[in-house]
Amino acid sequence: MSAPLKTDAPFYTEEELDRLELSDPVAALRIAREQAQLRRQLATQPPAGAETAAPDAAGLEAVLAEARQILRRDGGDIEFVSVENSVLTVRLKGSCSGCPRAPLDLKQVVEALVRRRYPQITEVRNQY
Repeated sequence: MSAPLKTDAPFYTEEELDRLELSDPVAALRIAREQAQLRRQLATQPPAGAETAAPDAAGLEAVLAEARQILRRDGGDIEFVSVENSVLTVRLKGSCSGCPRAPLDLKQVVEALVRRRYPQITEVRNQY
């Protein structure tokens, strides 16, 4: 079980941490670690209102556009096919089609982005 978010603590800028490091390096390191942990926790939480937002085609297209930018780095692409119940169906195209890493990218890139915005989506499938 993770610790509750400590959102009441102030965030220090890099410059402030650099100045603090000159006078108290142990405190600066502790604060930097706490801030990094808080950023990671905040990044894994869905946006406010995402629990109630029903996944619609336009919203899913926006999330897939973000995934598309990542996949295009290696010559791939993605296309929205459908959403039924809690399963999103997409089609991987370009270099992603037939790539041995495609299932990994589908799970770690596409599904992670979609589920962060729409946690009610339980699975992302590729339609060949």
